[in-house]
Amino acid sequence: MNEFLSEEIPFNDIPHDHILAVKICKGFRPKISEHIPKFLVDLIMKCWDAKAENRPIAKELYQTLKKLDESYDYYSQMWEYEGKIEEKKFKNSSNGNNSISIKTHPQAIYTSRLLSFKNLPEPVNSSDLTSFQVNSVSANLISECFDYLTEINQEENDLNDEP
Repeated sequence: MNEFLSEEIPFNDIPHDHILAVKICKGFRPKISEHIPKFLVDLIMKCWDAKAENRPIAKELYQTLKKLDESYDYYSQMWEYEGKIEEKKFKNSSNGNNSISIKTHPQAIYTSRLLSFKNLPEPVNSSDLTSFQVNSVSANLISECFDYLTEINQEENDLNDEP
């Protein structure tokens, strides 16, 4: 989601090796573009949780996005996001930079492969909130808000499942 919205390849400028694996286990995450709407930042951060059981499953993502799609806030934030992206593209084209040239590190490999690193640390979430665009809101608050939205969706599902 972050790569698609930011149009930036994660970790493209560093080797994909044991050092990167350790950094990711210790909470290193790609930078989230400042233009991405807050509700999508919340989803991205939730999907990046170090504990797999805390990450939303596809059904939860679908329900959350469906609920957001029905809200005015969603459309206003997406409208603002699209405006910023168009502005960024316009600035690049007016500077003569019509195509973005991405230089990828020779050891940045984006194909599936088995990595058998030994002695990796236990995964943790990032403590460096500077990599996240959170609009001056703490990551804990964002997580709590998203957890609450997930609870609401679950309660609605339970009501719909009742005979």
